[in-house]
Amino acid sequence: MSNFTAPHFQSHEAAREYLEGLRWGAERVCPHCGVVNQSFATKKPGVYRCRVKECRKDFSVTTKSVMESSHIKLHVWLQAFYLMASSKKGMSAHQLHRTLGITYKSAWFLTHRIREAMRAGGLLPPMGGGGNPVEVDETFYGRLKGMPKKGRYAWANKNVVLTLVERGGAARSFHIDGVRAGEILPIIRANLSKEARLMTDEANAYKYIAEVEGLSHETVNHSKDEYVRGDISTNTVEGYYSIFKRGMKGVYQHCAEKHLHRYLAEFDFRYSNRSALGVEDGERADLAVKGAAGKRLTYRQSH
Repeated sequence: MSNFTAPHFQSHEAAREYLEGLRWGAERVCPHCGVVNQSFATKKPGVYRCRVKECRKDFSVTTKSVMESSHIKLHVWLQAFYLMASSKKGMSAHQLHRTLGITYKSAWFLTHRIREAMRAGGLLPPMGGGGNPVEVDETFYGRLKGMPKKGRYAWANKNVVLTLVERGGAARSFHIDGVRAGEILPIIRANLSKEARLMTDEANAYKYIAEVEGLSHETVNHSKDEYVRGDISTNTVEGYYSIFKRGMKGVYQHCAEKHLHRYLAEFDFRYSNRSALGVEDGERADLAVKGAAGKRLTYRQSH
C-alpha cells in the first residue's frame, strides 16, 4: 500500500497537473466542443477558456468527468483512486472515510463515482478470439428486497450475476434476472467471438445457446464431482467469484440491488487489470482515473 509520498498525493495543485497530463498530455481538449489546443489559461488556476467563437466556455481537467463539481481536493481524489484500485477485495466507504479524513457521506459517494470511472464503456471487442477459452458461469448474491429466505429455485430470491472470463484475459459481469437461456443468450451473443471455446457447467441453457449460436461448447459435470477434464474447466471464473464474494461479504457486507452493477464493474476492472497481466497498482489507478473522463454521476443519479 502506498504511503502517498508522491507529489500528486500531497497537494491539490500537483494533483491537477498530474491529472492534466493523464487526461490531455500535450494536447488540451475542450470537453465542450472537442477542439484541441485552442484554449488559454484564465486568471483562475486550472481553468481554461475555449477560443472557438461558437464555444467560448470555461473548463478544467475535471469538467465532464466523475470529479466535476466535487468539493473534495484533487489529491484526495487521487488517493481514493489508488486505494480502490490497489485493494484486491475492495475498500469500504467507512475505511476511506477514516483513511482520508472526509465525511462518510462524501466517502460513500466518492466510491460510487470511482466505480463509475472503472466501468468499461463503449463497444468492447468480442472475447475468445483466435479460439481462446471463455469460461461462463453464474452465481447468486444477497437476497432481493421483500423476498422470503427460501424460494422455488436457488436464484428465485437472490440477485443473479453472470460472468464471462477469458483465460489469461478480462472478466465481464452482468446482473441478470434469472438463469434461463433467454436471459443469458443476449449477453453471450454480444460478448463472445464465434471462434471462442465456450466452457461451462452442465446447465441445459448453455447447451441450447451453443447450438443456436454455433459455438464450440465444452462442459464439466459438477453434479458428478467433475471439475477438470484436460484443459476444460470453469475454475478461472470460480476463482473470480471467490474474490468477488469475499469482497462483497467481508468488505462491503451489504449492497442494494440498484448499485450492484457498479460493484461488478469495480471487481471486473481490478481483475481485468491485475498484476498477472503486468498491470501494477499505480498503473491500475491511472487507468481508473483516465476512465473518469466523459462520465458523470450526481446525487440524483446514484443508481
